[in-house]
Amino acid sequence: MEPGADDFLPPPECPVFEPSWAEFRDPLGYIAKIRPIAEKSGICKIRPPADWQPPFAVEVDNFRFTPRIQRLNELEAQTRVKLNYLDQIAKFWEIQGSSLKIPNVERRILDLYSLSKIVVEEGGYEAICKDRRWARVAQRLNYPPGKNIGSLLRSHYERIVYPYEMYQSGANLVCNTRPFDNEEKDKEYKPHSIPLRQSVQPSKFNSYGRRAKRLQPDPEPTEEDIEKNPELKKLQIYGAGPKMMGLGLMAKDKTLRKKDKEGPECPPTVVVKEESGGDVKVESTSPKTFLESKDELSHSPEPCTKMTMRLRRNHSNAQFIESYVCRMCSRGDEDDKLLLCDGCDDNYHIFCLLPPLPEIPKGVWRCPKCVMAECKRPPEAFGFEQATREYTLQSFGEMADSFKADYFNMPVHMVPTELVEKEFWRLVNSIEEDVTVEYGADIHSKEFGSGFPVSDSKRHLTPEEEEYATSGWNLNVMPVLEQSVLCHINADISGMKVPWLYVGMVFSAFCWHIEDHWSYSINYLHWGEPKTWYGVPSLAAEHLEEVMKKLTPELFDSQPDLLHQLVTLMNPNTLMSHGVPVVRTNQCAGEFVITFPRAYHSGFNQGYNFAEAVNFCTADWLPAGRQCIEHYRRLRRYCVFSHEELICKMAACPEKLDLNLAAAVHKEMFIMVQEERRLRKALLEKGITEAEREAFELLPDDERQCIKCKTTCFLSALACYDCPDGLVCLSHINDLCKCSSSRQYLRYRYTLDELPAMLHKLKVRAESFDTWANKVRVALEVEDGRKRSLEELRALESEARERRFPNSELLQRLKNCLSEAEACVSRALGLVSGQEAGPHRVAGLQMTLAELRAFLDQMNNLPCAMHQIGDVKGILEQVEAYQAEAREALASLPSSPALLQSLLEKGRQLGVEVPEAQQLQRQVEQAQWLDEVKRTLAPSARRGTLAVMRGLLVAGASVAPSPAVDKAQAELQELLTIAERWEEKAHLCLEARQKHPPATLEAIIREAENIPVHLPNIQALKEALAKARAWIADVDEIQNGDHYPCLDDLEGLVAVGRDLPVGLEELRQLELQVLTAHSWREKASKTFLKKNSCYTLLEVLCPCADAGSDSTKRSRWMEKELGLYKSDTELLGLSAQDLRDPGSVIVAFKEGEQKEKEGILQLRRTNSAKPSPLASSTTASSATSICVCGQVPAGVGALQCDLCQDWFHGRCVSVPRLLSYPKPSPISSPPLAWWEWDTKFLCPLCMRSRRPRLETILALLVALQRLPVRLPEGEALQCLTERAISWQGRARQALASEDVTALLGRLAELRQRLQAEPKPEEPPTYPSTPAPDPLREGSGKDMPKVLGLLENGDSVTSPEKVAPGEGSGKRDLELLSSLLPQLTGPVLELPEATRAPLEELMMEGDLLEVTLDENHSIWQLLQAGQPPDLERIHTLLELEKAERHGSRARGRALERRRRRKVDRGGEGDDPAREELEPKREEETSHSCARSFLF
Repeated sequence: MEPGADDFLPPPECPVFEPSWAEFRDPLGYIAKIRPIAEKSGICKIRPPADWQPPFAVEVDNFRFTPRIQRLNELEAQTRVKLNYLDQIAKFWEIQGSSLKIPNVERRILDLYSLSKIVVEEGGYEAICKDRRWARVAQRLNYPPGKNIGSLLRSHYERIVYPYEMYQSGANLVCNTRPFDNEEKDKEYKPHSIPLRQSVQPSKFNSYGRRAKRLQPDPEPTEEDIEKNPELKKLQIYGAGPKMMGLGLMAKDKTLRKKDKEGPECPPTVVVKEESGGDVKVESTSPKTFLESKDELSHSPEPCTKMTMRLRRNHSNAQFIESYVCRMCSRGDEDDKLLLCDGCDDNYHIFCLLPPLPEIPKGVWRCPKCVMAECKRPPEAFGFEQATREYTLQSFGEMADSFKADYFNMPVHMVPTELVEKEFWRLVNSIEEDVTVEYGADIHSKEFGSGFPVSDSKRHLTPEEEEYATSGWNLNVMPVLEQSVLCHINADISGMKVPWLYVGMVFSAFCWHIEDHWSYSINYLHWGEPKTWYGVPSLAAEHLEEVMKKLTPELFDSQPDLLHQLVTLMNPNTLMSHGVPVVRTNQCAGEFVITFPRAYHSGFNQGYNFAEAVNFCTADWLPAGRQCIEHYRRLRRYCVFSHEELICKMAACPEKLDLNLAAAVHKEMFIMVQEERRLRKALLEKGITEAEREAFELLPDDERQCIKCKTTCFLSALACYDCPDGLVCLSHINDLCKCSSSRQYLRYRYTLDELPAMLHKLKVRAESFDTWANKVRVALEVEDGRKRSLEELRALESEARERRFPNSELLQRLKNCLSEAEACVSRALGLVSGQEAGPHRVAGLQMTLAELRAFLDQMNNLPCAMHQIGDVKGILEQVEAYQAEAREALASLPSSPALLQSLLEKGRQLGVEVPEAQQLQRQVEQAQWLDEVKRTLAPSARRGTLAVMRGLLVAGASVAPSPAVDKAQAELQELLTIAERWEEKAHLCLEARQKHPPATLEAIIREAENIPVHLPNIQALKEALAKARAWIADVDEIQNGDHYPCLDDLEGLVAVGRDLPVGLEELRQLELQVLTAHSWREKASKTFLKKNSCYTLLEVLCPCADAGSDSTKRSRWMEKELGLYKSDTELLGLSAQDLRDPGSVIVAFKEGEQKEKEGILQLRRTNSAKPSPLASSTTASSATSICVCGQVPAGVGALQCDLCQDWFHGRCVSVPRLLSYPKPSPISSPPLAWWEWDTKFLCPLCMRSRRPRLETILALLVALQRLPVRLPEGEALQCLTERAISWQGRARQALASEDVTALLGRLAELRQRLQAEPKPEEPPTYPSTPAPDPLREGSGKDMPKVLGLLENGDSVTSPEKVAPGEGSGKRDLELLSSLLPQLTGPVLELPEATRAPLEELMMEGDLLEVTLDENHSIWQLLQAGQPPDLERIHTLLELEKAERHGSRARGRALERRRRRKVDRGGEGDDPAREELEPKREEETSHSCARSFLF
């Protein structure tokens, strides 16, 4: 078995070249340079220089193309063989009336093809059964031993494969036509129908396509087809009725209907019609209707025997009836056992078949001859079909990226190339998975535009585009370069001279192939994901073909030129395992891939990309091109162009050829002329003497092709006067026609005298180089003893350039000699001019004495005469005289500094460096250095830096040594060591984690002041100490002020103190104070702020000064919700400095209270004027309420805020719950006391905090008093507390008034009466109140239910605490809902004088972010004085029902999760987490706002 795709091992990498810019400028020259290395691999990759980036020139908006469809597992040769085999065996069973179901063995689909092949290799079915070798078959199929799999394979083979193999071998076997009925676990096989679906014909309309198209409809048969095809001729007898399945005249219906199991099934009806001429005409229902007719035939009560068929025909035709005889025994007796074939109408006795059938089969039956004929039909040629959709680059890219991202379930750029490669070969080798991709291949650049800029008149190019349009690496330019052979072909050969474009997606592939005429090819990836390539060198091309033919002979038997169709892949690992050398590479965007002559290559795309490719041919290709023509002649394959015509065209103009090309053409021309002489001689020997000249290049290719081998003729051809429609090349003169030789004649392009003349011109062009080379060799080697002048050498170089001689070694030597001579002349002139310039000479251009002598020797050794040699000799003599004078001065040291300096100046004027001059220079530098050290260490001098000291030490090491120099260096080193030690100590103090106190730092600074060097770290330590002292002073000032310091000031001091590298005792105390203040603020925030609140603590504690503006308030809430609004003090109108003054905060708070009250009154008036969402005519307008979600609340479910009077969706805000009460009491309130129901609703814009009780706030104030720090939140909390206490006092005073006390007593009496009511049959009455009865008449029958509700403990339980499985809360809500129509009111009569103060108190209490009992008492009193708000109560009930339903659903989900976790051995979910789930519903308003804004 072949290795699986999971075992795919990438082949070795191909060579990768990175040319320099100099190499890159000559494309074909560089390719010739790398050819010896790259040709061994077949393909190579070239990375251009990084800044070579051609612009993409395709007009993206106008680029539209139709891709090809590729089904991956049909590309691979071995997989296609398996699929073809499965299709054939499926067709076999389909004809038998069954569908093929492939069994699963050991959890994988059984490979029927491999099973069949192994059985044949092991000796056949009978031999394996005889020797009991089925276990070996299982072993060869890679099944594990010891599981009795061999017997299972034998069973499957006997049931599925063996009948088919018997038919293939021609045995007369009738199999069971229901072999799959009991195999429910088998996978039903749907035939791929590769031969039918992908049968192709060469396109007649695609002028530039070298690939075939698929899905072309089969043409209707012509009269000629019918005459040639005996089957068609036979069908013609029976008229134009439906044709037999399998003849290719009608598409086959591949769907098999279920057979009716109740009644018997019969073959299709055959009707005999009498024609006017007396002929009998038979109409059969196959192939399409014989399946469809089975349902109709199933109603027939009788079995389908010969007699039945006879009764359906016309009994008057005796001759027709006598044809009903058995084909085996030639008898017509026993009609009831005579079986009629539904394909050919032949008859068989059921007992004459082998083996005999026990009874007449039901349904469609085919005889063994029909089954064998259908299954042995040869497959059609395989090719690709075109997609039906036209794409743009954008739409194709979106489709490709979406496909890849969905397939790999990750972003396209994150998919590794190795993963795509393994998956590609897995899919290609898979029989089960059918993955289809699309590939925009072979798109003609002439029609759609090249990806490179092109110089034409269509549009103006920018300078950058012009540069790339003329570049040799532009694929539109490379085929027609001067060194390229294809530039001598006039026609634009698509794909060879004119590039093709390729738009790929992941897995789209190009199959194993070589280029036309075995030419080079070059591919450039403009952009996109990589393209993976595989290549085989030309030396292994025939080996690859042999391996593929050996492994898949079935494909090559039906399609011998399969490898020329670019439709077949084979796994590189398979090829490598058979000894074929394969390399690979990943071509990334901006890279070239080159394939060499006769190098097989294939590959696939890693994703969406755009590539361009073209062919080119160089001089070294010519022998390969000639061999390719011979190869094509043997295969009888058409040529793209005439090789002979190409050679002759180049030979006709030899002066235009590159010298290398001329030499190669001469060699090819010589071989071609010799072969032509031999062929024409053979023609004469045959007796053909007639001849005429023919300009073959003017004829269309199809008129000059050899009818035998399809070669395009040019030099000569043999034709016949009597057979003018055809001709042959001289290699097939015996295959033209049967006419006499005297009627045949030669058609030639050149005579045998003209060909040698052309050959001679090529030779002159090729050999002109030798004459020139001899001249150059004599000049360079001075063979005649005379040196040439520069002008003579330049003339030789010009001759080589004009005659376009190759860049040979001799030419390079000549160029090097000229360059060297010109450089010497230039250098000599510079040396002479430098002496004249004197001290103004450019520094760094002097040569040494040794270089001067070497330069003179170089000039003498050149094979060129130069008069500048005398000038150089004179300069050398002057330098030698100066050298002697300098040596004398150095020998008499110490000399005077003036003498040494004058000698130095004289040496500089010479323009040549003398060693003695350097010694003089060092003596002068020594004196200068000692003087500089003396100035630096003088007491009166300015302190130098450490860098200056180090610089002096470094400079002292380079001066001439002396005792004075040694002493100065020792002093400098000692001073530098001391300074660095103190600098290091200061650095440790600045960087140490443990900070030192100020006293320690002061001591270090005092000691370092005595060092006469500037120390940066000591200076930094001084600055840090000064900052520390200033920080301590600031702390003392802020701690000793009139008020406690503000938290912001303390935090700023702490931040500054932490950054100082000084140990500060006060810092720890300040940090503790800040930490305590933060702890108090956090505690206050937890007390006041809701979870995920959009407000700050200070905003909640301060009054809302802009409460009067609904839009401002709402937009501010939205900004807070989205984190866009961060000012804490804007509402109070205070700056950061004002917050430090307690008086300013108190005054601002008082003003804010008044603004808040005025604002809320204005807002209430505005909102009250808005239309009610509950009204049916509500429409969106500028005066319409807007919920926090941004939508207009309308209809049932809308709630009105009791403070701001605005409307909101009940599902978007937190709403009160009717079954929870603010004050638990031993005796719960009666449910019919509706005024005590919790129906009060405040919107999230009004109720900004948790509103803790006053007792909790007082505890916070006590903790605040202990803080030695002032916080704005603390002062605001004090103001809020004072405001709350003040309101509480006024509320208690109002509640204690005589009128209000009487009303409260009346309410208490009503509550007691309801609680004391012993479930009467009639509703209770309230004689002491003038208000109407709280219950309508007839509601007494519901009182027991209501009182029962009161007895249920769940009636006062918060929905958060009700278990999801309990239904009592639901029953309570349903009961309350049923009582809503019976509620009436008011139960109290509140005079306006009493109501108005209470309503004002109620409004002021709702503005407080504090919970007070008096607020609730006033609310109940006001509620009792007005009718019950039935709409609000109904809305709250519906919202609470929906919430309870959601809680139960979440509870059930949590319970299921807990049980699954327990089943897996884990622990149950955290109960606390489950309790928190329902509470999350309170935060829905925030999510609503976010969803609206985004």
